[in-house]
Amino acid sequence: MGVLRKTKSVRSLLSIIDDTESALSAVDLVDRVSDQMNKTTVYRILERLVEDGVIHSFTGLDGLTWYAKCKSCTSEKHIDSHPHFQCKDCGKTECLEIKVSIPSVPGHKVDSAHLLLLGLCESCRG
Repeated sequence: MGVLRKTKSVRSLLSIIDDTESALSAVDLVDRVSDQMNKTTVYRILERLVEDGVIHSFTGLDGLTWYAKCKSCTSEKHIDSHPHFQCKDCGKTECLEIKVSIPSVPGHKVDSAHLLLLGLCESCRG
């Protein structure tokens, strides 16, 4: 389906995502735009942005869904596959710009993999 028009709501969410270096949880995004749109609208737009290859999502600690900008993805294929890091103290969640080799699995075709590394970020390590 995808985002066909850049409505005010779509522009608002994209602006927040573009202006943020780290990943944002769905809960955080809903809170940030609660005065502009309802929760259902936020989730619908996020789903369309993922379908269009504009952002990618992954599941973090405690089962929350997180969103971050894609680099070279399209609606046909998400090629921005990389691990994510989440700080156990402050909760900061970020994309890691490192390559991870996904092993082949005999008898299976792997389309994607999600790797979440947990620990302490630079600030929390002190």
